[in-house]
Amino acid sequence: MATFLFLVLAFAPFVTPFVVVGAAIALARRVHTRLPRTGWHQPSVTTCLLVAVMAGAAALGAYAWGLWSGFYILDPDQMCAARGLRGDRIVTRATLPVSAQCVTSDGVGSELVPGWVNPVVFAGLTLFVLALVAGAHAAVRRRLPARP
Repeated sequence: MATFLFLVLAFAPFVTPFVVVGAAIALARRVHTRLPRTGWHQPSVTTCLLVAVMAGAAALGAYAWGLWSGFYILDPDQMCAARGLRGDRIVTRATLPVSAQCVTSDGVGSELVPGWVNPVVFAGLTLFVLALVAGAHAAVRRRLPARP
């Protein structure tokens, strides 16, 4: 299981852009074919699932990018020196929000994870959950009998 998780995180930054673009194209085609005929309506289960896939893939890709941006095979001194920091270094890491910092003995820190990673992760997770809730609501609404 650990190997599978490693592979998912290793390939996510490279695969997720294709998943996001594919889901966006499918969503755009769906909107383009339905909108002129039927006008605006509540989203269907399929539409919600496409949005959930797109948001989840974006969140996973950003999360993996953030994890790998602070991961080096080099030792911490070489990793921080590659960023231009001088002096003794301590590397601190956090899983959520994603963070990897080089902190000098003077207390000056430098973040290794790009600033866009955490907003994309949290926005993607939020949209993922909202799309799943909306899809479940649409599925329940679809199964209920029509009101007179």
